[in-house]
Order: sequence, then structure tokens, then C-alpha cells
Amino acid sequence: MTIIEIKNEEDFKKRLDIFMTQYLDNVYPRAKVSSYIDDNVLVNNKKQKSSYKLRLHDLVEFDENKLFDFLNPDLTLKPWDFELDIKFEDEDLIVVNKPKEMLTHPTKFDRDNTLCNALIYHCKDSLSDLSGKNRPGIVHRLDKNTSGLMVVAKNNFSHEILAKQIKEKIAKRKYLALALGDFENKEGIIDKPLVHYIKNDVKMSVAENNEGLEAITKYKVIEQFRGCALVELELKTGRTHQIRVHLSSIRHPVFGDSLYGAKSFMRNEFYNLKTTEQLLQSYYLSFYHPKTNEFMEFQLEEKDFSKDFVKVLNFLRSKNEH
Repeated sequence: MTIIEIKNEEDFKKRLDIFMTQYLDNVYPRAKVSSYIDDNVLVNNKKQKSSYKLRLHDLVEFDENKLFDFLNPDLTLKPWDFELDIKFEDEDLIVVNKPKEMLTHPTKFDRDNTLCNALIYHCKDSLSDLSGKNRPGIVHRLDKNTSGLMVVAKNNFSHEILAKQIKEKIAKRKYLALALGDFENKEGIIDKPLVHYIKNDVKMSVAENNEGLEAITKYKVIEQFRGCALVELELKTGRTHQIRVHLSSIRHPVFGDSLYGAKSFMRNEFYNLKTTEQLLQSYYLSFYHPKTNEFMEFQLEEKDFSKDFVKVLNFLRSKNEH
């Protein structure tokens, strides 16, 4: 679910349908957005009409996936002939290493060159549809510029079991990040709820007054360099941009992550290191097979990390060690 806290004076007393239309960058007609609101959008946990006038600190809640499907009912995804890096595949699931600069599923920004388009080409009709027709097979997602391991469901039975394992924290997902700064605490837990940042339909922020969606991230410093560290992170929840927001909130933003302030933290010794946004890598994934109940464990080697990640990590190790 997406939760947006009304923080700006400019949105005070704005109609809910106008606010939602603007949230969607005015791409869709207001009348169409309004027709979705009455039964599907909550304000402070209550259904409200399109004409409802927002107040400061209202919490607007909706399912962004269902909204996208409602607003785009006739769009058919095109297969994309892209060579996937498949780590495991059987009749029930696929484990892939998603490359950097690829969206997990179609959005208004790109509908033809996403992981879903590549999966459709590879699997044809053998993908689950529980996440909607715009996200075939997708049980969990990675940000566009976060690379690494994902499990994809080929049927609805497998999808339900895998999603349950993620929800109940049976499935394990671990990430590696290159995070700026010298960590005083070498390990810890960041427990800060998140909401959408009001001026941007992608950016997230830590919620005020402990409202918003629960978000918990466990971190551990693996290698500390001057001004940057290799950090292992384990998700206890799976919110949009969770790791990136949490690390930024403790003043250790992910290297290259301009959306969450990394550029303002850049030190002189890093200025010649160019990357495509954040250096965040999904490197470990484990779960139980939905049909056989076999424990399945996958871990990428460094050679399978994104080129950006390997380049900067090698630089830090050779030139910048404590």
C-alpha cells in the first residue's frame, strides 16, 4: 500500500480527486481518477468521496498497483527479447539476477523494456497473475538502479506461497550497499516508518509522529574505508526505497543516490567515480520451494554484481582503506 502524508500548505483544502490527479502528473483525466477514489482510497483509514478537502497531516492510502491497472485496463505488455541472467528455473519459479538500469515492471515511464517484458518473452504465458497483468510473475521488486537476485513465480500457487514466506519473514533477502561516511555503530537496526514524499510520486520519507508504514532494516558494516563502507542489510519489511531512505536518515546515504542526498555527502576523493545512481546490490536470497518445500539458497559472487558496484568497491579497496 502507498501512504502519503499531507505536509505542504499548498495541498491544504485541496480536493482529493485533484490531489490524486496531480500525484499522477496529470497523465490521466480527473474524471477517471475520481471514479476510482470512492471505493478504493482511504483518508485516515476511512473511505472518502472525491470531493473531500484535505487537511494538514491527513494520510492518503491506496494500492498503487490496483490504481495503475484500473487506469490502464487495455494495455498489453509486449515481449522483449532480452537475455536474462537466470540462476535457477523449474516449472514453478525462476531466480534471476536483475541488471541495473532496468525497471522490474512497467510504469508510465517505460512499458516495453522491463523485467516483466523479458519474462513474458522467456516464459510466454507461464507466469502468475496475482500481482496484476502489468506485473506477471512479480512476487517482490527491486528499484530500477538496484541490481541483483529476485524470485519470480510461474503460477499462482507458487506466488501465494512465496509471497507468504516474504510476509512472514521466512524468506530472507540480503543486500550490499556502499554507504557514505564512517559508521560509528558497526551494526544496528533502523526502525522508522515510511510515507511517500508529497512532491514526488517516487521519493519516500521517514514519517512524522511514527505514522505511515512500518519499515525495519538490519545493517552490519562488512568493510570500512575512509568516508565509505561496504554494508550488509537485511529487510524485515519491504517498503519502496526502504534501504535508501533508512541509510540516508542516519546520514549514511547510498553512494551515488542523488534522490536521497548522496551528492551533498560526496568527498573529494570520490569526485571522479561516476556511477548510475545508487550502489545497492541484492546479493542473497533464500526461501523454501513452494512445491517440494526444499530449502533454496542463492548468493551472488562479486563478479555478478553491477559494473558500477565492482568498480567503486575495487577502488575503495585499493586506494582508500583505513
